[in-house]
Amino acid sequence: MDKNGPADVTEVPFRATAGAPPGAEVLGFGDLLARARGHDIDPYATKRLAFHELIAVRTGALCCSVDFTEHELTPGSWLWVRPGQISQYRSDLTRAEGTIVLFLPGFLSPATVDAAHVDQPHWQLPLTPRGAEADAVRHVLELLESEYRQLVGLPLEVHIEVVRHLLAVLVLRLAHVRGAQSGDEAGSAAFRSFQQAVERDFARTHRVEEYARRLGYSVRTLTRATQATAGCGAKRYLDDRILLEAKRLLVHTGLTATAIGDRLGFPDATVFTKFFRQRAGETPATFRHRARGNRP
Repeated sequence: MDKNGPADVTEVPFRATAGAPPGAEVLGFGDLLARARGHDIDPYATKRLAFHELIAVRTGALCCSVDFTEHELTPGSWLWVRPGQISQYRSDLTRAEGTIVLFLPGFLSPATVDAAHVDQPHWQLPLTPRGAEADAVRHVLELLESEYRQLVGLPLEVHIEVVRHLLAVLVLRLAHVRGAQSGDEAGSAAFRSFQQAVERDFARTHRVEEYARRLGYSVRTLTRATQATAGCGAKRYLDDRILLEAKRLLVHTGLTATAIGDRLGFPDATVFTKFFRQRAGETPATFRHRARGNRP
């Protein structure tokens, strides 16, 4: 493939390990390398996961890219990659030690998903708990690792529930570490409804007023709820989601800018190019050339 052609994205489904609780995996970095190669997947490929990936570093450093943002994880850092995000390990997994927890959407109970904001936007930076918060998260992870590997002594269905409950404790702890969320309204019904509607309809409507009308909220309510949760207004949140999808299509497909604009609901290429330039600071063509040229 030409280096400056579309960047391949490996679609990675969840494949349960024999004897492990279906829907969740707890792996060391070395285990992840062996698992990927056992499924004929390049562990360093650009990938889109069909499951959640929680990455915790104990020693060394690990560089990752998630949706065009570079992150460096240092000891004590966590990164949460959500299903559908495009990610890549950018440094050697053998030069760091840590744990990776994989779990399917639906593995955790609806109550946990709601309380831990599992479906909320991903952290913009690696999260590093401190002090008592770090101790609590570390102890839960250690217990989860121990119970996950304890394949005897409990009936399988009980073992699955133990892993499910410990994972629930872990994500609940992480979700409420300082810095994991913005504002006091991180679980607001208004924002959750808006977020789900944007994910479903961002390619069809670009007007916050339309979302507000459909959801039965005022524009002001949606804007305040989004500001409290995502740290930006409703319009910025919507535009950021459209921009992210445009970047994904520019880098990972061969579609023209005109075709991408059409797919994202813009009336013509000129409007799409103006939108992209205003929010990315460059034209779609310039971004595509730069992003593809920077691929390792």
